[in-house]
Amino acid sequence: MRLRIVIGFCICSFSSVAQTLGGNTVFNFLNLPNTPQLTALGGVNVSKISDDIGLACNNPALLTSSMHTQMNAVFNSFYAGIKVYDLALGYHSEKLNTNFLWNLNYFNYGSIQQTDASGNVFGTLRPVDWVMQVSASRKYMEKWNYGATLKFINSNYGLYRSNGIAVDVGVLYDDSVKLFSASVLAKNMGFQLKQYAGTDAQDLPFDLEIGITKRLQNAPFGFSFTANHLQQFDIRYSDTTFNNENGFSNGSNSKISFDKIFRHFVFATDIYLGDKVEVTAGYNYLRRQELNIGNSGNGLNGFSLGVGVLLRKIQIRYALAAYEGNTTYSQLGLSLKLNQYFGLGKFGEKIGW
Repeated sequence: MRLRIVIGFCICSFSSVAQTLGGNTVFNFLNLPNTPQLTALGGVNVSKISDDIGLACNNPALLTSSMHTQMNAVFNSFYAGIKVYDLALGYHSEKLNTNFLWNLNYFNYGSIQQTDASGNVFGTLRPVDWVMQVSASRKYMEKWNYGATLKFINSNYGLYRSNGIAVDVGVLYDDSVKLFSASVLAKNMGFQLKQYAGTDAQDLPFDLEIGITKRLQNAPFGFSFTANHLQQFDIRYSDTTFNNENGFSNGSNSKISFDKIFRHFVFATDIYLGDKVEVTAGYNYLRRQELNIGNSGNGLNGFSLGVGVLLRKIQIRYALAAYEGNTTYSQLGLSLKLNQYFGLGKFGEKIGW
C-alpha cells in the first residue's frame, strides 16, 4: 500500500506542482551532477545500480543497506576558478529497517570585488551556494526500493540572499537476475523560504525523470536510457530572429519534432573490465543543442566520459564532461567504507582486526 502511494505521488507530481524550466527558475545549481559516475553517465540518470552513494544523492531510491558507513568525497574543477565540493555519508538502521543518507554540496565562487554603478570598489564578497540534504529509503518485497530526500538550499551573493526547501521522491524496480532496473524520480518539489532582495518568489527547477538500465548477460556492457523534463514536452528555447542572426537553423517540421523528442533523452553505456574497472560514456542531447554555437564546430559538446577503479577498501572515480568551446568539467571522487577502517561490522557492531 505504501509503495502504491509513493508511485502515484511520483507520477502525479508534475501536474500538481507548478514549476518551470531553465532560466526561469531559481537555485539552478541543483541541476549539476554531484558525483563523477553521474557526470560520466551524461549528468542525468536514475536507474543505474551501483555501490556508489553519490548516485543515491541524486535518487534516494538507489540508497541501499550495502552503503552503510560509506563516505563519498568529491572534488570538482569548474570554470573561472569555481570550486565545488560534495560530501555524503550513509547509514543503515537495523531497528528501523531503513537506510539514511546525509549530503552536503557546496559551491565556492571565490572572491569578487564589490563596486557601485560608477565602478568604485568598496570591498569584496564571497558568493556561495550550498544544499544540505537528508534521505531515507526502504525496500519493498524483493525487487522494489523507494526513498525520499529533504533538502535545505542556501544562496548567498553579498546583499542578495535566498534559501528554500525541496523534496525528491523516487521509486526503483531492480531485477538482479535479469540485470535490469528501472526508476522514476520527481526532483526539487519545493519553494523559496526567503527571496533575493527586490525580487518576487521564483519556482525551483522541478524535474520528472524516468530511466531504465540493462546489463548484458554474457558481455561486459551495460546501457542506460533516461528521459527527463517529462512535465513539459517542448523544452526548446526557440527564437526565430535570434536563430537567423546567429546561424542557427529553424528546421523543418519533422526536424523540429525530432529535436523536441530527443532533448528529453540522455544515453549512456558502461564497459566492465573485470570486477575492478568500469569505463562509462554518456551523451546528453539537450546539453549539446543548448551549447552549440550556430554552424561553427562544436566538438564534443554533450559528451562525457568516466572511469572507476573499485578496490576492496576504496573506490576511485574520475569523470570529464565536454561543454561549449571544448572546455571540460572534471570531477574526482573517493568512496570508502568507514567500517573497514574503524573495526565496525556490517551495521555498526565492533569487530576484531
